[in-house]
Amino acid sequence: MADTTRKSGSRRLARERIAVLFARAAEFYPESPDRSNRCVELARKIGMRHRIRIERPLKRRFCRRCYTYLVPGSNARVRVHRGRVVVTCLACGHRSRFPVGRPRQ
Repeated sequence: MADTTRKSGSRRLARERIAVLFARAAEFYPESPDRSNRCVELARKIGMRHRIRIERPLKRRFCRRCYTYLVPGSNARVRVHRGRVVVTCLACGHRSRFPVGRPRQ
């Protein structure tokens, strides 16, 4: 049998599902942070199964160590330090650093 997970149609559908799951995670967070974390987990699994990258704006919404959905001011601390945005996950303490400045070409 042919592997249908690598067709372009399924990849497009996977990208749409990932975007929907992150939208649902934002919607679920105020009532149930555990459900939003589960949405992030499912989005990551879909991305790995179809071998597609999660887009940069979505990738910055979860912790890379504990995969918690991050909401600044609630479970994440955001600071600007020496030309970088430092996002600290308050669940595990992991710090993600993103450059600020010149846009990529």
